[in-house]
Amino acid sequence: MQAAMGTMDYIIDKVSAVHALAPLIGLLKLNGKLVTVGLPDKPLELPIFPLVLGRKLVGGSDIGGVKETQEMLDFCAKHNITSDIELIRMDYINTAMERIAKSDVRYRFVIDLGNSFTQ
Repeated sequence: MQAAMGTMDYIIDKVSAVHALAPLIGLLKLNGKLVTVGLPDKPLELPIFPLVLGRKLVGGSDIGGVKETQEMLDFCAKHNITSDIELIRMDYINTAMERIAKSDVRYRFVIDLGNSFTQ
């Protein structure tokens, strides 16, 4: 996390449990955006100073709660529905964006954060 501080333009936060937003906000660049789609059962604490000083935005999108998401996953498991992805490291993001612009993408890109900061 420390190596990624201030490096991200956008973050999609899918965590549906109560969790700290400050570490995620710290990962954003100036003018970065954090979009939450998870729905915790209790309010989250939102630190205002890093938002204002970093001109960062926090927004949300309702894609369904835990129950609906679990129903969808159960349906997919029952019917053997899977998704094909292309796993990429963070240092490949610019190339991935160029490929998206050229329509040279067959599968959804998924960023492998766990292996992106190792040598």
